[in-house]
Amino acid sequence: MPEPIAATNEPDDAVLLERCRCGDERAATVLVRRYTPSLARFVASLGERQEVEEVVQDTFVRAFASLDGFRGESSLRSWLFTIARNLVRDRVRSRARKYQVVPIEESHAVTEHDALDAAMSDETERRLGEALELLSPMQREVFTLRVSEGLSYREIATVVGSTEGAARVHYHNAMRSIREFIDG
Repeated sequence: MPEPIAATNEPDDAVLLERCRCGDERAATVLVRRYTPSLARFVASLGERQEVEEVVQDTFVRAFASLDGFRGESSLRSWLFTIARNLVRDRVRSRARKYQVVPIEESHAVTEHDALDAAMSDETERRLGEALELLSPMQREVFTLRVSEGLSYREIATVVGSTEGAARVHYHNAMRSIREFIDG
């Protein structure tokens, strides 16, 4: 699901990109505001919890520096996710540390619940987190991009560097593994 546009009178990405290419800093600000939340969630889901802001900033710096190379064959959103993914992979390689899973949080949900609901929710989150840890890094990425970010299989394939069919297979295998773990 795409990020909501802050104001209905803001232009689409193509118009903003053209304005950025002409040096319009306000257009760049709109794009940063539009895509920062989803990029931050994605970066955090890849294990970069401590340096999310830095990776997101680096993503935009790299994107704006190479705007002339962006041909629009994929969506701007997919391109930004790909840049962020590559930055995270570079950081992970340089630190040579283990891939981590970010717990699922519903900090924006407003609900009424009692202590039993909270205990059940904590247990469900714990079990889901354990299930996610058992997935391969590729399955985890595909699952996160599909479930948390609402990307299509085509967009996921662009981000992870695979085919659309492979993205579907990774997602369905991830779902099967999670169901088996939770049911088992």
